[in-house]
Amino acid sequence: MKLTLATAQFDQQQAIFIAEIVARIQIKLQEAGIPQETQEDLTASIALSIAGLVDDLAAIEINGLEVHPYLTFRIADDELIHCGESAYTHEQVHNAMQGLFPHHGNTK
Repeated sequence: MKLTLATAQFDQQQAIFIAEIVARIQIKLQEAGIPQETQEDLTASIALSIAGLVDDLAAIEINGLEVHPYLTFRIADDELIHCGESAYTHEQVHNAMQGLFPHHGNTK
């Protein structure tokens, strides 16, 4: 398996990935009957929590074994791309939220 540094392509893939996570969280909250006015805050909170795990920002350790994720994307059967460091999907959550909740982050 070939591992290729491709920051711009990784950024694009990462944005699509976190947008899909955010959308699926919102769908599951909706299916669970969570009131619409609560869905936005819960979606953001859950998405940021998951992004923190993916980005290796949250300590993961069980029985002395530490886990450090490193996000890659498959672009061919034998090729993965990466950004040269831990992912930063948490930075993409706000944009993904605005896609589902257009008023997200507006203070007006």
